[in-house]
Order: sequence, then structure tokens, then C-alpha cells
Amino acid sequence: MPNGRNLVAGAGIVFLGVLASRCDSPKPAPPAPTAPALLGVLKPVVSVKELMENEIDPLSDNIFDAVSSRITKNGIEDIVPKTDEDWAKVRIGAVVLAESANLLKIPRPFAPPGVLNNSGGPNAPELTPDQIMAKVQADKSLWNSHVEDLRAVALEVMDIVKRKDTEALLVAGGKLDEACESCHLAYWYPGDIPFHEAREKKFTQEHGPVEKAK
Repeated sequence: MPNGRNLVAGAGIVFLGVLASRCDSPKPAPPAPTAPALLGVLKPVVSVKELMENEIDPLSDNIFDAVSSRITKNGIEDIVPKTDEDWAKVRIGAVVLAESANLLKIPRPFAPPGVLNNSGGPNAPELTPDQIMAKVQADKSLWNSHVEDLRAVALEVMDIVKRKDTEALLVAGGKLDEACESCHLAYWYPGDIPFHEAREKKFTQEHGPVEKAK
């Protein structure tokens, strides 16, 4: 979506074109503004597995754990963000997830050298890093769509933080779980798809479908 600066610049170009058409010696319109060049080459430091373990997974807990319930000796205790610090923690998680979508689009190995995931045996629960890479290379648009699903939920949570809407945050947590799990099922452990489809069907029958982030 274009920002305000681009809209203003675009309107200026149209105006200059009209003005030039009224002059005896028309001048070409100036070139459209371009995004600034990056300040360096993007070099991945860790694998996708390490990015998940050290950044995406722990910071997603800022969202998952923000709204929950626990049983205490006094009964059921509802946990929700109450202070500005609580909501700031949720926003930190959302910002990290939104920016991690960019990191997931930088080509990088799926696991550190020598790590083969839990892929041994005839009914291995996980794919090897090479198998995951082959699936991504076969359909890059599918990988990007999963990445964009993650970004969409993160942006939604950032907006929820502005409103401090606890109920919306609970729903967004479900969307985040769906975005993460659908990607994992596609690339990491596709053998679990039948189990998760059965679980999702049961949940939908009891609670209705979970709306995806827009």
C-alpha cells in the first residue's frame, strides 16, 4: 500500500505532466521516486531452525501467554494485560514477529550443519533440512504466503495493543497459532496433517471457524 509521501509525489508528477502539455516546449516529467538502497548486503547469521528457537518462538510467547487462565487454590484466575508494561511486552512480541517475516525471506539453511532434525527411521516425524528446502524451492510463493500470514497476525496484534482490546488479543492468539502450525505442517512435520485436521474439525464444530488475519 503506498504511503502518503508516495501519493503526494505521484500527484506532483501528474500536475507537472499537465503543465508541460500547455507549454510550447514540453519537458519530460521527473522520474518517480524510488526506495532508498539498502545500506549493505543481507547476510543470514543463523539457520531457520535457530531463528525459530532463539527469536520467533520465545517472543511469540509474549502474545500467547498474555491472555490465559490458570487454576489456583482460590479458583480460576484469568490472566490479561493490565498495565502499560504488560501491553508493551505484547507489542514487543508483535514487532519482532512482523520483522522476522523479512528475515524468513532471506535465503538461509533450514538447520545448522550436521543437524538432520528428527528425521531418522521409517516413520520419521520430521523432514530433513534438504527435504524442507526442496519443498520451498518447488513452490516459493507458498512459502511466502505462510510468511505473510505470520506478518499479518503480528500487524493485527500491534493494532490491538493500541486499542488495548483483551478479547481481540485472545482471538489473535488463535490466529497466530494457526499461522505457525500451518507452516510447520507444510514443511517440518507434514506427517501430522491428519491428526491436526481431525483436531481442527472438532474445534470448528464446537466453536466455529477461526478467522484469518487480514
